[in-house]
Amino acid sequence: MTYAYGLAQPRDIAGRSGREILQAIVDGSLPQAPISETMSFWIVEVGDGFAAFEGEPGQSLLNPMGTVHGGWALTLIDSVAGCAGHSLLPAGAGYTTIETKGNFSRPITRDTGRVRAEGRAVAQGRQIISAEARVLGADGKVLAHGTSTILVVGPR
Repeated sequence: MTYAYGLAQPRDIAGRSGREILQAIVDGSLPQAPISETMSFWIVEVGDGFAAFEGEPGQSLLNPMGTVHGGWALTLIDSVAGCAGHSLLPAGAGYTTIETKGNFSRPITRDTGRVRAEGRAVAQGRQIISAEARVLGADGKVLAHGTSTILVVGPR
């Protein structure tokens, strides 16, 4: 699939809830975030308190040992968990990550193939949302997993 990358204009997201914004990105009526192009992963599904990304580990993501750098999986965990939280926000609200923790279960290599990351909100307060995420191989095995805590930022 071919994606457009960029930032949504304020007029394009005005009055939309977090889930509506994310669904518009999935549907292609809003662009994927610029980091998606750089990191070779994309949001592909969204629900209430849920988001899924898919990614392609490749040559540009390798560390000196020849495996995909752990920062790629951690960025994927942060992104999918953050979007799971974002899906719960009303129009005009945003978020920023307070903390992300990750655990690497299996090596990711350029030959791993497409991975899927799933994030789910675990707890939602007025100002803090906690979410968990898993990065899965095509065989369903957990490659990495982690948690993110996000701070809800009021209407702009």
